[in-house]
Amino acid sequence: MEYTKWVACWGNATSITDRREAVYAKDITLRYPVRMCFSGSRLRLRFSNLTGTEPVTLSKVFVAKQGDEYEPVAVAFLEKLSVCIPAGEEVTSDEVDIDIAAGQMLDVSIYLADCTQMNAGTLITGPLSRGKYSYGDYADRKDLPIDLTRNTNWFYFLNTIDILTEEKNHALVCYGDSITAQSWPDYLAIRAWREGWRNVSVIRRAVSGTRILRQYDCITYQAYGLKGATRFPIEMNVAGAEAVIIQHGINDIIHPVGVETNVFRPWSDMPTCNDLIEGTERIYISHARELGLKVWSGTLLPIYGWRTYNPDRDMIRQEFNAWLRQSDKFDGCVDFDLAVRDSQSPESFASGFDSGDHLHPSEKAYEAMAECVPSCLLE
Repeated sequence: MEYTKWVACWGNATSITDRREAVYAKDITLRYPVRMCFSGSRLRLRFSNLTGTEPVTLSKVFVAKQGDEYEPVAVAFLEKLSVCIPAGEEVTSDEVDIDIAAGQMLDVSIYLADCTQMNAGTLITGPLSRGKYSYGDYADRKDLPIDLTRNTNWFYFLNTIDILTEEKNHALVCYGDSITAQSWPDYLAIRAWREGWRNVSVIRRAVSGTRILRQYDCITYQAYGLKGATRFPIEMNVAGAEAVIIQHGINDIIHPVGVETNVFRPWSDMPTCNDLIEGTERIYISHARELGLKVWSGTLLPIYGWRTYNPDRDMIRQEFNAWLRQSDKFDGCVDFDLAVRDSQSPESFASGFDSGDHLHPSEKAYEAMAECVPSCLLE
């Protein structure tokens, strides 16, 4: 087997983590299991402190194939076994020699010895997105101590894993907000594997709460992430990417409520449909075309019953969806809205497809979203 091409096989966005009373950690091990979708002979790992405000030191990083013979391999950075990531920057490891078979599970373990600002990461969920953390240094151990370990869906610092693999392999990027930060990209990866599409990886670039046109600079909503113009050029740094599905814009529509209700959410933030179209063309489509990517739109999901729902907001959503379906600016449309809406009341989710908040889908609906992605994107 000849491995000649670097392709991203796993990836997340990096954003500002939720601001709580405690924002530092010390003497802690983070472990993230990753299913390797490709076979290959080398890895390189990218770590991000993009939204940090001070340097972060990764004291140790190990990768290890899960199984009876657990043999952790140290990850180096310019031949050093620890790395300091300056605020606002990202680093890529040296190449790691490790034979990987498609379908193997790989643990990425990070040990943070010193007091570390936990400001750079993202919250993701799904059947393939489950991490752990332990108090103490267990980065090179197979088993984490059960009494010192908890599960987490916060993925700190680890941003992308590239693999040196076959020329035929490529990456599909799923870009968006909390809808994409939740389960449908994982279900899409599972579907691709189940159906025998073994030459595509699903790279998630999603941050809950993000908007196309604006961002928040207050600590209350900082975790809602960077605006599209800031995020997109950074997050499209994906080795081997051929296409991107963009499902973004619902937060632009539902967030504004007026300063008399919330000082951080003025009515002046409310976009028109034309504002969303202009932003999508200028920020997303133009940059993706410069990178040589195919660009697929993803329609926005129903919001009937959401706490800020009103007919005017839904009209903007429907007008924007009509453009997403029909515009020749895209290579195609993934009609997520059609896949999850009620056929009799299209402003609402279908029965069993609402998570309960009338904005986010249920797990069953996320599976339906994954199933509606055209097979040509998985080839």
